Amino acid sequence: MQLPARGVEVTGITLDSRTVGAGDLYVALPGMKVHGARFAAQAVEHGAVAVLTDPSGRELAEASGVPVVVAEDARDAMADAAATLFGLPTHQLVMFGITGTNGKTTTTLLLEEALRAAGRRVGTIGTNGFRLDGEELPSTRTTVTTPESPDLQALLAVMLERGADSVAMEVSSHALALQRVDHIGFDVAGFANLGRDHLDFHPTMEDYFEAKARLFEADHCRVAVVNIDDEHGRVLAERLRGQGHPRLVTTGMGECDHRLVRATPEGPGSRIVYRGPQGEREFTIDLPGEYNARNAVMALAMGLEAGLDEDRLVAGLARAQVPGRMQLVRLDEQAPTVYVDFAHTPQAIEQAVRSARPGPGGRIVVVVGAGGDRDRAKRAPMGAAAATGTQLVVVTDDNPRNEDPARIRSAVVEGAQGAGGAEVVEQAGRAAAIARALTGAGAADVVLVLGKGHEKGQTVEGTVHHFDDVQVVREQWTALCAGRQEEGR
Repeated sequence: MQLPARGVEVTGITLDSRTVGAGDLYVALPGMKVHGARFAAQAVEHGAVAVLTDPSGRELAEASGVPVVVAEDARDAMADAAATLFGLPTHQLVMFGITGTNGKTTTTLLLEEALRAAGRRVGTIGTNGFRLDGEELPSTRTTVTTPESPDLQALLAVMLERGADSVAMEVSSHALALQRVDHIGFDVAGFANLGRDHLDFHPTMEDYFEAKARLFEADHCRVAVVNIDDEHGRVLAERLRGQGHPRLVTTGMGECDHRLVRATPEGPGSRIVYRGPQGEREFTIDLPGEYNARNAVMALAMGLEAGLDEDRLVAGLARAQVPGRMQLVRLDEQAPTVYVDFAHTPQAIEQAVRSARPGPGGRIVVVVGAGGDRDRAKRAPMGAAAATGTQLVVVTDDNPRNEDPARIRSAVVEGAQGAGGAEVVEQAGRAAAIARALTGAGAADVVLVLGKGHEKGQTVEGTVHHFDDVQVVREQWTALCAGRQEEGR
């Protein structure tokens, strides 16, 4: 890639001065505390041949001694440069994007299996990592759902080079607000729902909604698939109709293009009755709960809108497994039914509780915490959601990060106690909390371990410690059973 009128050959792009390599374009953007242009000289020392920045970074960038490109919208310019540098990979891929507060990961992975069953070679990008045709792509990524545009375009180019013809990706509100998916045209984009989350980043719910709505602008997506059971989904659908969007289709349980007629329990999963353009049919998925049935219908609708075969899509949905999303942890016949789920918003916790189906006389037990350094106002509502319709809530630690864990727990406990009904127990230490939830639980009970889902680490005071909810559930149950056997001797 050559910078216009500069004659400088650029072979890479990064916005992290610590990762600059020879021939890179260093992108200097404003940060939370300092402007990235302060590190332009350091980037040049490491091999950067040019700097892209905004007007506020011009003077510092020019002091680095290499050509400087100044753009009023530097993030958009960065996304454009990244797409060009990596050969415009999305022009050769069928792109599927899913946004929403809850269900992005589940819908993406359901869609992945449906597309693979329909004969597509699929890359996936999201909270659970990066995969190609079902195999994990190694990465040093953080927990960011949608990577910054240079990393994203590089990843898409790698997927294309390795044979992908389609990509299903989660598109977060952060990604849309920070223009990480600028210069990507989505063939099909889906809107699942909007609930309270990320208000540590977005100043208001309206700002949060508007960020997600950007995905559906006519120049950003060819087909918009919108869940109109959701209040904000209805607002979005009406807006897109008013704007004359080239292709708007709707999902939901009422009158819509792709209708979930009903979802009923079947084994650990659900039987779905669906009515779409090709008529009515039934199929099963291995995930419980009406909300997962909605996710499956969204995935099916997106596949159909891409012109793929319905029978093959449905076969893929039936076999899909989603780690950390109402993931059944198999123990023994005397054990409670245990699910591990990523639910970390009031709405997601409520949905998880609603999907729990205890046996006769059985209880619903919830293990829940809240993340540190995030939206504090959702903590009490999370506790209230966990205590509504349940019998025991064990409030513990999620990822405290740099906050006092006891202070976080206190806010969740307050919300849970205010809801009334359930017994509320505060238990420091997540492993101990899981043990407390399992103690006394029988085969008729359901234990929901919420908040971390697929995550394999717990962040405390800036350090990530290995922690896997599924593994800990099995270990704690084994220890409890061993203790009972010892007492019986």
